[in-house]
Amino acid sequence: MTRSSHDKGPVRIVPPGWDPEFSERFGYSFGMKWGQLLWVAGQVSMDEHGLVVGHDDIEAQTRRVLERIRSILEAGGATMANVVRTTTYITDRSHRPITNELRREYFDAPNYPTNTLVIVAGLAMPEYLVEIDAVAMVDE
Repeated sequence: MTRSSHDKGPVRIVPPGWDPEFSERFGYSFGMKWGQLLWVAGQVSMDEHGLVVGHDDIEAQTRRVLERIRSILEAGGATMANVVRTTTYITDRSHRPITNELRREYFDAPNYPTNTLVIVAGLAMPEYLVEIDAVAMVDE
């Protein structure tokens, strides 16, 4: 974690091995923690070099996105069980069953986080099929 300029303000979350320069280039943080709240920026299916993982494969992309979210949460002292809210953006309604199935795999029943599903015309790159952001409550 990296502390911001405010001692009691938000803390920028950068998972180990991730390049902080990548998010700085685009003017955002992978995650931010302030008190017990941890916000995870929308994650897409990319590798450590910014290249798309799982071209035309919604299952591979969703798994990669959820693993990226897990990494950010762990770097901020949380787990998938701490997630209270997600927003899922998909580019095709037919992707819904797969993303739902993987949510059940990555989040524990019966306390699944709330989720808003949004079907969009496109994401940051045309190869991306899914993007998910999250909010978690972290035990202090």
